[in-house]
Amino acid sequence: MIRFESVTKRFANGTTAVDDLSVEFLEGGITVLVGSSGCGKTTTLRMINRLVDPTSGTVSLGGRDVRELPAAQLRRGIGYVIQQAGLFPHRTVLDNIATVPTLLGWGRRKARARAAELLEVVGLAAESGKRYPHQLSGGQQQRVGVARALAADPPVLLMDEPFGAVDPVVRTLLQDELIRLQAELHKTIVFVTHDIDEAVRLGDRIAVFRTGGHMVQFAPPAELLARPADDFVAGFLGAERGLKLLSLISLQNVPYEPIAAVKTTDTAAQARAEATGRWLLAVSPDGKPAGWLDVDALDGSDAIGQAALTPVRGLTDSDSLLSALNETVSSPTGMAVRVDAAGVLVGASRDDVVHAHQRSLA
Repeated sequence: MIRFESVTKRFANGTTAVDDLSVEFLEGGITVLVGSSGCGKTTTLRMINRLVDPTSGTVSLGGRDVRELPAAQLRRGIGYVIQQAGLFPHRTVLDNIATVPTLLGWGRRKARARAAELLEVVGLAAESGKRYPHQLSGGQQQRVGVARALAADPPVLLMDEPFGAVDPVVRTLLQDELIRLQAELHKTIVFVTHDIDEAVRLGDRIAVFRTGGHMVQFAPPAELLARPADDFVAGFLGAERGLKLLSLISLQNVPYEPIAAVKTTDTAAQARAEATGRWLLAVSPDGKPAGWLDVDALDGSDAIGQAALTPVRGLTDSDSLLSALNETVSSPTGMAVRVDAAGVLVGASRDDVVHAHQRSLA
């Protein structure tokens, strides 16, 4: 979808922002450009929609040199999301979202209908459309920014550190929302960040840049973490790159075994009869894990539902090996509880099995 061929950008003051870049970005995937400040990642992004023109080389979109189209026409066909949303403060949320469709001549009614539809897509209430940007939280404003970028249904979405100005909790929620939207829409997304954790979580491919506009490595997240190209990339990935790699490995191939459990509606006497040790898993009447039960702490014959339970998180095959390791450490039994897609208990993986799978990846 997007191709850079021997692209260099040198500014008038002699600064080389991007140096001889040749790379292709996959159609329908998320490509993340990552690196420290001044490495050229934002300049690279802006050359796609001609906010910056290259000094030499060719940037093409769908096989066509971007310079063949007038800049304004090109930009109306590309979604663009920036940090702090960049919304028009004097326009309502609906009118902000409808900006590009209106410029394309859709007509006010059609443009606003599309805007209202997108409010739901990005997880905002319909009444939000009547508000102004200053009446929304930072996270809500960023959702509006994403909706505005999607309004004309562009095939390409450019995102320049879009979640960098919100707190970590909201940032995670926005990342989740982008992952959900991409699973439905399959846009070609180019995403700029300086946060390697965000890059690993979101990217299908990651391009690592160093100062001077040199792209050092371009690879899927797992390959990048397992085999960094050089010391610079390894240093940028950080000392915990092994843990980041584990976050990408699913539990699909990690075996589990049956585990004894009692229902929260059972009595203490029933729990003692079932237990082979101090701890026993309690499940709700519909079979979903409710928590670890300390059998020694049970008093009389009260129902288990009245007892204090140590929290447990049931993991599906799609959860990560890192999540399983975390569960084995935090669990009083050293076991990671496994559930099916409906959240119903299917068994548990022992800590030695999880650790053995981890070592096999080394």
